[in-house]
Formats: sequence, C-alpha cells, structure tokens
Amino acid sequence: MAKLLSYEDACSQFDPVLGLEVHVELGTKTKMFDAAPNMSGGEPNTRLQPVSVGLPGSLPVVNKQAVEYAIQIGLALNCQIAETCRFARKNYFYPDLAKAYQISQFDEPIAADGYLDVELSDGEIFRVLIERAHMEEDAGKNTHVGGAEGRIQGADYSLVDYNRAGVPLVEIVTRPIEGAGERAPEVAAAYVRALRDIFQTLGVSEARMERGNVRADVNVSLRTNATDPYGTRTETKNVNSFRAIERTVRYEMRRQAAILNAGGTVTQETRHWHEDTSTTSAGREKSDADDYRYFPEPDLVPVAPSREWVAQLRRNLPELPISRRRRLREEYGFSAEEMRDVVNADALDVIEATVEAGAAPQAARKWWMGELSRYAKDHEMELANVPTTPQQVAALQALVDQGKLNDKLARQVLEGVLAGEGEPETVMADRGLEIVRDDSVLEAAVDDAMAANPDVVEKLKGGKMKAIGALIGPIMKATRGQADAGAVREMIMAKLNQ
Repeated sequence: MAKLLSYEDACSQFDPVLGLEVHVELGTKTKMFDAAPNMSGGEPNTRLQPVSVGLPGSLPVVNKQAVEYAIQIGLALNCQIAETCRFARKNYFYPDLAKAYQISQFDEPIAADGYLDVELSDGEIFRVLIERAHMEEDAGKNTHVGGAEGRIQGADYSLVDYNRAGVPLVEIVTRPIEGAGERAPEVAAAYVRALRDIFQTLGVSEARMERGNVRADVNVSLRTNATDPYGTRTETKNVNSFRAIERTVRYEMRRQAAILNAGGTVTQETRHWHEDTSTTSAGREKSDADDYRYFPEPDLVPVAPSREWVAQLRRNLPELPISRRRRLREEYGFSAEEMRDVVNADALDVIEATVEAGAAPQAARKWWMGELSRYAKDHEMELANVPTTPQQVAALQALVDQGKLNDKLARQVLEGVLAGEGEPETVMADRGLEIVRDDSVLEAAVDDAMAANPDVVEKLKGGKMKAIGALIGPIMKATRGQADAGAVREMIMAKLNQ
C-alpha cells in the first residue's frame, strides 16, 4: 500500500487543485449517430447498427434530441451556447471502440464558459467554473474474465459488449477548482451531486450513478501554496458514487502529499479507484490532447443551433434544484440544518409529494426522515424505493390529525403498509389499532388503575401532578396503547375533582 500523509498534514502543507470531468449518458431513444436503441442491459451485442461498430461505408447522423439535451445542460450551467460547433475524431485504440476513434468535440464545444453554484453541508455556496460541455459518444464495455474483481490484471481473457457503443454523452469539464482547501473532497462530491440533480430535473438522463449513467473522472494535484504553478495531476477514472468521489480526493491528497513531502515527484497518470480498500492504483501514463490527433470529423456537418431555438429552450427550463430548495425551505419553514439533512438523504422529492398529498411539511419530514429512512437503511435501498407512496404517508398522517391514531399506533400501521397489507385505513381496521373512544371502556380502565394505585391517587390529591404518569401507563397498557392519553388525563382529573 502507498505511504500516506495524514489528511491534516496534507492540508497544512499543500494547496489542492481539483478538476472534474463528468460524463452523463443522455436518455434519448436512439444512439448519438445512428438509430440503434439506446437502452441499458440486453443480450451482448444485440443493440447495434453498422455505425455503432464502425463498419466500412456506414455514415453517422447527429441525434437532434441529444443536441437539445446538451443545450439544456449548457443553459442550466450558465454556459454560452455556440452559434456553430463541430465534431472531431479523437484517435486512440481500445477494443471497446471498434473503429479505433471516438466522435467527440474538441476545439468547438456546444457550450462553454459557465459556472455552477454548489451548496456545501453548512450552507456555504462554492462556485465551480465550467470550462466546457461537449457532446460525444460512449464506448462499449469490456468484461475481463478470470481476474480479481473483474479487472484486467490476472484475467484469462476479455469480452467486449458493444451495446453501449454510440450512446450519447455530454462531458462537462471544470476549470481548475482552487480555494477549496481542506474542504476539497466535500466540494468535489457536492458538485457532482448538484450536476446529478440538474440532469434529473431537466429530464435528460436517469442519472443513476450506480448504473454508470453519471461517471466522474477526478483530477487532483497539489502545490505548496496558492500562488505557485499547478502541480502534476493524476486522473482517477470513472468514479461513480458521491462517497467514492470524496474518498478519491482525500486519498490522492494524502498519497501525493507523502510523495512530495519525501522529495519525490508525482507521475501524471490515470488511476483506478478501489471501493473495497478505499485506495487508488496506477493505470497508464496520462495522454495530452496532442496524443489523440484530433481532426474535424469529415462525415458530419457543423451543428448550428438557431438563436430562436436556444431562446425557447432557455424559456422552458424548469426550476433548477438550488432555487427549488431555497423556495421549499422558506415555504415549509425548515431550518437550514433540516433542509440539508433532507437534501443529503435524497428525501426532498418524496417530502414535496407528501405535502402535495395533504400532509403538513414537518409531519412529512418526520415520517420520511425517521421511520422510512430507517427502513430504507435496514433494507439497503434508496428512500424513493421503499414500498409505500407519498399519498399513503399523507393518508397515515391524516388519521393522526383526525385523532384516530397516535404516533405509536401510526408506526404500527406503517409497518403494515410496508408489509403490503393495504392502505393505512385498511391496516388500521384490520389490526384493530384505532384509538379507543368508548367512554365506558376508558372509564373502566381508569377506575381499575386508580383502585390498584391508591398511593398515586393520594399524591395527586396532594397536588403532586407529576405522579399522573404512574396511572396513565397502566391504562395505556390495558387498552393496548389505543387510549387517547389526553382524554385519559382529563378523566382522571375529573374523578379527582369529584
């Protein structure tokens, strides 16, 4: 394992500079340059057309929907949209690129010179400058058989699936991210999370990182102080979770700091992230742009989006995530800490839907951030995938608001809903959980408790009202928790007054 400097020492001795290249697969029906279906999964090498694998004589045609999605992404990132741009051939040989080059954009991207304001955990806003957002096609997928963890090292042979070849991508490249200091790992993860939220809000991609819809190449370099030239960078490829992005930056800062602290030099290279050990390992020496021998793609005409089209797309942009969070926080009366917890838990969508279904904001937050978050964690699933709906949660809260359930009984009803027993009112009825409102039943339970605890009754008569809990407890037990504690208290007080 590489020698590491402590994170605190790395931050005190060096200034980190980041660069992030984020790829997002666009959710178009067909691929970037042909009519092959753009769908995940499927039998290997079945979702292809001649262009997908670069067969001789096949000619690419630009997917208009992909161009529109790319413009929307550029507008959401405050970029300038090019009046004309063109595609280029990026030449390099890998077996997952059958034609030995990738159609991408080089010196004329569709969008450039933008920024994204990123909200950190304490509410601080950090502005990340965007250099460019450009269109390109994805490569196929290599599967290495016989090696550890599916890696090429030690593999007996490799297989190639070209189903992903030609899937539309937009790559978003930042300018060097400076000034983050010890918060560099958090800034990197928060930036990619903000991008993911934008992609989903725009509807341009499912943006499921676990499926590879969004992948980040994480560049890290160190320098002695902020006035020095940039240090030598490493690029950790295809990191696809927020936690892994944060850990990649932290690890590379510690690793590079140890090298520099010992008088060594950092190698410019690509690296691989290992989730099991939370480490990176060397890949290949990093190529510069000249090594790819870019030249204009001769089979495609330039793309020239009209200003009217761009203006229309700008007008139709939905409310973007950071604006939406600020609006909902104010409308719901959430504290800054409450809203950060909601956002970090990916709970805002389900809470908003629960409020729209009739629940009060704080009640919706309580259920989704409490019982339902625990359920999701215990069952290792996304919060949005728990087996209940915002409408059911709102209906459950309505039963509480109507006095038919207390919180304890409502949790039991929720257990039934999660177990597939039906709607909240059905579960309440089937399990017999509705609060007891029969005065004769309550009165009998109160009389029994007072008769069994004469010492408590005497304390209450003497004005020691804290002792009332010693009566309420047995009464709730006798009614299986279905008595209204407030009604029980009133009944006890009435009997004491008599």
